[in-house]
Order: sequence, then structure tokens, then C-alpha cells
Amino acid sequence: MRRNIEFNADGVTLRGWFYTPDGKPGPFPVVVMAHGFTATKEMTLDRYAEVFAKGGLAVLVYDNRCLGDSDGTPRHDIDPVMQRRDYRCAITFAQSQPEVDAKRVGIWGTSYTGGAVLGVAAYDKRVKAVVSQVPFVHGWKNIQQFLRLSDIQGFLDMIDADRARRMQGEPSQYLKVTSDDPNDTPAFPGMRTHNYFQTYVKSVPGIKWENKVTIKSLEHLLEYDVMGCMSLIAPSPLLMIVSDKDSATPTDLALEAFQLAREPKDLMVIRADHYASYLEDFDRTSAAARDFFVKHL
Repeated sequence: MRRNIEFNADGVTLRGWFYTPDGKPGPFPVVVMAHGFTATKEMTLDRYAEVFAKGGLAVLVYDNRCLGDSDGTPRHDIDPVMQRRDYRCAITFAQSQPEVDAKRVGIWGTSYTGGAVLGVAAYDKRVKAVVSQVPFVHGWKNIQQFLRLSDIQGFLDMIDADRARRMQGEPSQYLKVTSDDPNDTPAFPGMRTHNYFQTYVKSVPGIKWENKVTIKSLEHLLEYDVMGCMSLIAPSPLLMIVSDKDSATPTDLALEAFQLAREPKDLMVIRADHYASYLEDFDRTSAAARDFFVKHL
């Protein structure tokens, strides 16, 4: 049902898993998926892929460049533009697999890649269906809600100082992704975030996640904006899954993006926070995505 794979994404080797349905003849429609900000494929994506495969779908799951099992330097550096381009390389690789019907391709993303797949679907018309879960859609507006107003200038000063160091030939410095220390200033504060990552770090042997991200990644995050892509996704069907108490990727921004998309589109709202989509509400979100792909692929 699952095999290890690797593929070339414009000179960087990305690695992951390829799933096919058990005991069924192909070719199958395929779903391409990667995880959100700093996360690796072991952080629930295997469970999503298993649900999709049981529904009759092939699935390509991979780690984003510079993260997990994939190559890329500097490590723990996140460039959302390159992530979108890597999705397109992953689609090309998936289409080359003998078990896949190359004309029936879907993409799934969550949080940071929930925004990435919106941009990919807008411009890559091989995509016949897209599921965007608790998406990050606008970096500047997100930070304005995510940080206290008094902290924003310090955040910008940190980015400017890191850029000045890079211009002198120094590498980008690292920041913690999460912390349980209230005196720390991680990229994503809060115990819910910290506990989400630590659960997998403690329970998955050999997982290649480290609690750090380059400050340069946060500069890229501020520039992140897929609002202008939304009207271009059609005629590919869109399912957006939104949490109504989401402070990590604010609910109102996701709904604003959804309103800009043209039909056909569907919206699912779960009554929970950002991480419930992977945890408490996993059965609902995975089933909704599976059914959407089965219907439209």
C-alpha cells in the first residue's frame, strides 16, 4: 500500500511516500499533499493518506524542501514560493507513476500549504480538485492578528536585523518554532502549538523535526499572499475547511479568501481551533476531503 519515493524538484531531492489502494486495479486518481509550516509528513499526513487510499485514491505525500527527509539548504528554511513550485514538480512525478491516471490530479494542503495549494490550483490546470484546510492566506494580515500590537515593531526589527547580517555574508539566524516557556519569543507561541509538535517528537521514532526556523522564513511569511489567486482557481472545484476559533490562521481571513473564489466551491466549518482539524476533528476533516476528491476526480 505504501512505498518510499524520491523525486527531483528543480535540483533538490524531495522524499516521501506513495500510497495505492489495496487489492484494487488502477490506474487511480491521485492526491498530492505536503504539510504546513515546519511540519513533517509524520505529523498526521500518513493518517490522511490512509483514509484517501481506502477511498480508492493514490496519494503522494512528501516533506517540503529543507525539512524532514527532503534535501535542501539551509535546513529549516521555508520559502513559500518554492513550496508552490515543488507541488508542481510533485504533480509531474505523481503523473509518471504507472498506477496513476495522469488526468485526474488533486492537491491537498493544510495551514501554510493550505495557502500554497490555492496558488498552485490557480495556475496549474492539471489540478482538477483542491482541498485547502485551515489555510494561511495573507502573511501581513495574519501577523497583525497573531501578534500583540506592541510586539509587531519588534518582529519587524528582528527581520531587518537578520537581513542586515545576511548582507554581510552571515547566515540567517534561527528562532524557536514553539516553546513552553512564557519568557521565550518563538515564531508561533502558545501551548496548543507547542504540544502539537512535541506529541510527534516524543512518539515517532526517528522523526526529523527540530524546533527551529530561520528568521528569513518569517520575512518570506510576511510577503505571503494568495488572495489574488482565488478567482483563478475555477473551474477546478475547491473545498475549504475552516476552524471557527482559529487564531493561528485567522478564520476571517480564510473566509475572505473563500468569498473571492468562484464556483464550484464548498465550505466546511468545524467548531474548534486550528489543530483540531488534525486531532479531535480528524475523522470529519479526512472524510470530507476524501469524499470531495472521490466526487471530483
